[in-house]
Amino acid sequence: VRTEKGWYGDNTDCAGFIALTERCGVPVRGKKTLVFGSGGASLAVIAALRELGAAPIVNISRTGPENYGNLARHADAELLVNTTPLGMYPEVEASPVSLDAFPRCAAVLDVVYNPTRTKLMMDAEARGIPCAGGLTMLVAQARRSAERFRGAAIPEERVDEIARTLERQMQNIVLIGMPGCGKTTVAQELSRRTGRPFLDADVEIVRRAGRTVPEIFAEEGEAGFRRRETEVLAELGMGSGAVIATGGGCVTREENYPLLHRNGVIFWIQRDIDKLPSSGRPLSQQNGPEALYARRRDKYAAFADHIIVGDEVIGHTADKILEVYR
Repeated sequence: VRTEKGWYGDNTDCAGFIALTERCGVPVRGKKTLVFGSGGASLAVIAALRELGAAPIVNISRTGPENYGNLARHADAELLVNTTPLGMYPEVEASPVSLDAFPRCAAVLDVVYNPTRTKLMMDAEARGIPCAGGLTMLVAQARRSAERFRGAAIPEERVDEIARTLERQMQNIVLIGMPGCGKTTVAQELSRRTGRPFLDADVEIVRRAGRTVPEIFAEEGEAGFRRRETEVLAELGMGSGAVIATGGGCVTREENYPLLHRNGVIFWIQRDIDKLPSSGRPLSQQNGPEALYARRRDKYAAFADHIIVGDEVIGHTADKILEVYR
């Protein structure tokens, strides 16, 4: 930046990463830290970690003395930071390492911000390890850059406001729940209110198969339908900023959870079992809603970020979801 006193040099990624650690509350000082990647972002992150007091800091790359082939010597690492593009959309299944190799890991930070949760982050979540993605870092470095070029201070609160807005714009609103609980109609109402695209997993399955849901069940069985469902959810979940209504049984396959959670907030809509219709729903007709719910209740709970008690007034359920989401 050219100033009245001459040229001034700065690194906004360094400031952005410091802001990320501060806002997510990850302890850094005195922690053995592994930084994955050897690009420009890794240099800024390492500089920030030194400033924050992390020690020792080990830079892991594909070549050199500290590489992915000798990670076993660093099994005592407490903080892991990914500065590689691994896990970035569209290669969302990639991850730099397996967390199984780091039993003392206490926190995971990932500079990737698309999707909202990388595979590395979701692996950390599954283990109860605190983690955070790179969106806050992105916004904080933009604030630093804008301040330098404009010569005017920007309140720190703006970082949180903008990061929150961007996160909500990027994430999908995903609805799960028993067949007939109102997922489709509530999703349509949310789409109308927010201007987000409305996507229905069952409708997409039917479109691709050229057959109705009962016909797919009759010809391919539940296993065939579930396979088709997972394929559709993988595609729908890769997008962003939509409202997605899922089928009632999507929770029966654990592999569907990361497909929906990676870039979405999952709402479980609960309704009184005796008010759930079963017409046109093969499993509800075959087993009865009560037995079906008994088998799925824990699975819905495991998938859900939020539980919403719905009623017959669609607008009321939509209100509750938007109150939480906003």
